Formats: sequence, structure tokens, C-alpha cells
Amino acid sequence: MKHRARTLLSRAVRFRCPHCGGGPLFVGWARLLPACPSCGLTLERGERGYWLGAYFVGLVAIEVMASVWLAGVMVWTWPDVPWRFLQVSTIVVLLGTSIGFYPMSHTLFLAFDLLIHPVEPDDFAAPEEQRRTRPSKRER
Repeated sequence: MKHRARTLLSRAVRFRCPHCGGGPLFVGWARLLPACPSCGLTLERGERGYWLGAYFVGLVAIEVMASVWLAGVMVWTWPDVPWRFLQVSTIVVLLGTSIGFYPMSHTLFLAFDLLIHPVEPDDFAAPEEQRRTRPSKRER
């Protein structure tokens, strides 16, 4: 179980399919394919609102970065904390984290979901659906 979790998470951090390690799962920075191009695993598993968990993962990452940044700057500059610098730099850190972490939040949540709910045969796209997930030469 521990090895499986490590494998799923390491694949997710590399923006690969947590199930098979294939990919890429993204076309561009933020456009997720509907299914893995290698194994056909549909990436939106379950019911409507599935990606709410990915948004939660992103929110947690942003909150952790904000806390570490604020505490680090305050400890480093104490007792003369540069409040204006702290305000502006915190906004930059939060925006950078939210944009930069967006794709990883999706793959990490998918890995977590695969750990909790193992893959079933219904989770794979039919062959004709899988062909549609690969970008055509015109889309590239």
C-alpha cells in the first residue's frame, strides 16, 4: 500500500497518468485531456463536480505557501518587518502558486482518488473515445 501510494504520487507530480505513468495528460498548461492517451483511463472519474477535490488540493497548497512565506519573512526580518514588501510579495507568491500549481493539483487529486477508489473496468474510455482524446495535427 505504501509503495503504491508513492508510485501514484510520483507519477502525478511528473504530470503523468497516476495509473500507468503514461502521458502527457495536458495539452498546454491548463487543458486536461478527457482520458489518458496511453491506458485510456478517464480522468474525470465519478460524479459531477469531481474536480472540486483538485481545487481543494490547490487551496491547501496556496495556504501552506502563504503561511511559510509570511512566517519566513517575519522571522528573517524581525523586529523591523517591512510590511509593504510583505504585502506586495505575498500577493505575488499567492498568484504564482495558484497558477503554477493548477495542473499538479489535478494530477495529485487523481492519484489520491485512485488510492482510495481503485480502478474499475468502467473507468476506461472506449477505443473510439480514446482516439478522440489525442490531439489531431490541426490542434497541435
